[in-house]
Amino acid sequence: MSHTLPWSSGPAAGTGSGQVVVMASRLKLKSLVRVPRFFYLSGSVYRQAQRSPGNVGVGLRADPWHKTFWTLSVWEDHKALQAYVRTEPHLSVMTKLKPAMRESLFTSWKQAGGQPPTWEEADRRLIDQEALRDAGPLPG
Repeated sequence: MSHTLPWSSGPAAGTGSGQVVVMASRLKLKSLVRVPRFFYLSGSVYRQAQRSPGNVGVGLRADPWHKTFWTLSVWEDHKALQAYVRTEPHLSVMTKLKPAMRESLFTSWKQAGGQPPTWEEADRRLIDQEALRDAGPLPG
């Protein structure tokens, strides 16, 4: 059974209804033993996203018993998203969590601003990304 945190608006919320960048992730841990540390470390990354320049909003969903976690965030542009990814604590937390991860899947897309993306859309796009990954490289 998954639990979803309410959508949290970031500093760039309401700054316009132009194109925004949406990023979704699905993170699977190797074992239940790793869940408490994941929660502890990811809290600082969530708070970082909430206050990062260019962040429109962020949402989280967790299914700890199945060792699976999802993120959904909206950014003014790719530059703001990349700045967040390359800044502490995100940078070091991802390094610390890497040994605990069974799988990390990411996808991003552009959409009109104004409304947060839905989890249904994020799930569909993650499934599509997984299918692309599993299909392997294109021949030629």
